[in-house]
Amino acid sequence: MPTAPDTINFLLDQLSSLGGLISTRKMFGEYCVYLAGKPVGLVCDDQLYLKPTEAGRALITPLVEGPPYPGARFHFLITADLWEDGDWLGQLIQVTAQALPPPKVKAKKQKVPK
Repeated sequence: MPTAPDTINFLLDQLSSLGGLISTRKMFGEYCVYLAGKPVGLVCDDQLYLKPTEAGRALITPLVEGPPYPGARFHFLITADLWEDGDWLGQLIQVTAQALPPPKVKAKKQKVPK
């Protein structure tokens, strides 16, 4: 079941303290969550999954892990009841982004002259 747009709107509203730094991108009926252009997690089946980091692990109690989709690596599952605390959620996303390496820059394909 794909994620409902209302779920994304609620999540973005809860993270409004991050201003224009937070964004989402729809992918295959689900969403990727970005902070300042850095992917930090996924929203799949109306559930938030953050990339695992030690900084994030320190903030989440109780810690629940699971794959966002079959065959995926385990992520931290942030249950919907934890979304209510927007300040905590914003802090969690910020420390997660800080702990992750910068995204790899894709090299542009050069056109071969004919």
